Amino acid sequence: MKYFVEQAETHREAEERVRSKYGDRARIMHHRSVRLGGFLGLFTREGVEVTGYFAADSKRKATAAQVSADPAAQQSLDEEKRKLIELARGGDQTLDTVLSEIRSLRDAVRLPASDVHPAIAEVRSKLELNDFSPSYIRRIEDRMRRELSVEQLEDSALVQNSVLEWIGESIRIHEPRKGGSPEIFILVGPTGVGKTTTIAKLAAMYGLERGTRKRDIRVLTIDNYRIGARQQIETYGQIMDIAVSFVESADDMKKYLALYQDADMIFVDTIGKSPRDFRKLGEMNELLSACGGRARVHLAISATTKTADVAEIATQFEPFKYEAVVITKLDETSRMGNVIGVLAERDKPISFITDGQRVPQDIERATVMRLLRNLEGFDVPRAALEQRFTVA
Repeated sequence: MKYFVEQAETHREAEERVRSKYGDRARIMHHRSVRLGGFLGLFTREGVEVTGYFAADSKRKATAAQVSADPAAQQSLDEEKRKLIELARGGDQTLDTVLSEIRSLRDAVRLPASDVHPAIAEVRSKLELNDFSPSYIRRIEDRMRRELSVEQLEDSALVQNSVLEWIGESIRIHEPRKGGSPEIFILVGPTGVGKTTTIAKLAAMYGLERGTRKRDIRVLTIDNYRIGARQQIETYGQIMDIAVSFVESADDMKKYLALYQDADMIFVDTIGKSPRDFRKLGEMNELLSACGGRARVHLAISATTKTADVAEIATQFEPFKYEAVVITKLDETSRMGNVIGVLAERDKPISFITDGQRVPQDIERATVMRLLRNLEGFDVPRAALEQRFTVA
């Protein structure tokens, strides 16, 4: 028997490569996650490796083997053969009766055209509509087969509620933890995800949180190059009465952190970088390292980003050791599977959600229910799921 091994960035791409190279005789046995590309072990990306073999051409052999492997099926087949022989020996039987028995015998050995239950196919379609990754969809399908009986699969409401609950279970919500005073919140991410606006929203949110004393909030920004960036963050600072300082080096960063050591919270806005610009990412990471170990790094990802790009961003920003993800621009899409699936596979929690340009209104702490409500094609049973996922 001949075997093959193929690698690609996604499971779907791997399957397409197998079909293109080997045709319909190729059979995939299993797959596993691997690291692709990179340089000297750095900046690799996640991929999929599939292993398989080439099947025999004869469908009749496969059918006979499956029937003989099932004693009950073999017994039924033998009984039908016996009946057919007896009918053939009896001269008073009509041809129609013989043909009827032949049809019954044919049906006894026929295999179903597909083993995919319609309920599973429908769920797969909805998950694909929401841009969940192939590996995430496959795990949901496997769980449906394991945990739902055939009778339960006929109950569409039960199937949908079960799938929504499983998706909710895969979503991790970030739990804030104090790291000394002042708290340092760093937001990194690619260009165009709205980091500066998000920093302004966070600064306003923390400054307005309930308490007997107004919190002392400061903003540092290293985004001194983007056109209009300095004016934008300065305007936000003036409106919110929050001091904004501009940092150009690691020494500058240390100086301002020492100057603001009595503040309650320091937010650090960063330069938007392409996840493929490894040199610039390294330079920025070196500058931010001046904040020390108590800094909390969050990664901003737009909800409109394609699934494959979300996976690449999540991987290439790993050197910043981000502990949670801020999802931005939720108002611009109704499909959340791209972010939910990728972060679930990497076990990364979600901290905040933004859904508009207004400061500070269009931001909220992430919740499972908020994300589930943004799934397209699902009728979310709010009462039941809120009871399941609402934190006391």
